[in-house]
Amino acid sequence: MNEHVKSDLIRYQGRWSVLLCAAQYLYSRTFRWQVAFRLVNSHGLERFVGQILWALNRSKRLFQIPKSTKIGYGLYIGHQGPVVLNETVQIGNNCNLSQFTTIGSNEGAAAVIGDNVYIGPNVCIVEDVHIGNNVTIGAGSVVTKDIPDGATAAGNYAKVLNFSNPGRYVINRYLPVMHA
Repeated sequence: MNEHVKSDLIRYQGRWSVLLCAAQYLYSRTFRWQVAFRLVNSHGLERFVGQILWALNRSKRLFQIPKSTKIGYGLYIGHQGPVVLNETVQIGNNCNLSQFTTIGSNEGAAAVIGDNVYIGPNVCIVEDVHIGNNVTIGAGSVVTKDIPDGATAAGNYAKVLNFSNPGRYVINRYLPVMHA
């Protein structure tokens, strides 16, 4: 099984099994889109199957995420989108993207998002900003500046509010296995 698909399922369900994967695939259009995205970014037969699933997937308008976007293990998309990402966005492991999230850039590269980051509903992250690890971004925020590790930020324009218990909404974290 593709490690990225497994990591995404763990984020949704808290565990992994082939039967659970099949049930989630049938139940959730978000997870179906993620399986196509993960497989199209694989190699060999998985990539071939991913290209077929990508072509057949009808949720691409809800998840305007180019297949070349770099996304780490354990992606969780809340409330079935919609989500819009620039192809130059880089997302770390165990990231939550809530509904109506937009991460883009008008000129040059878009944001780099760290590990264990919760992005609340209706958040816009604009231009080449860096979001640290273990960060929470509150609903309705417009992020135009870097956010350091361990921060909770919110507002329009977003500012750091505190450093107490950030990333608390990132549950069922997937810990990638490092191969030697």
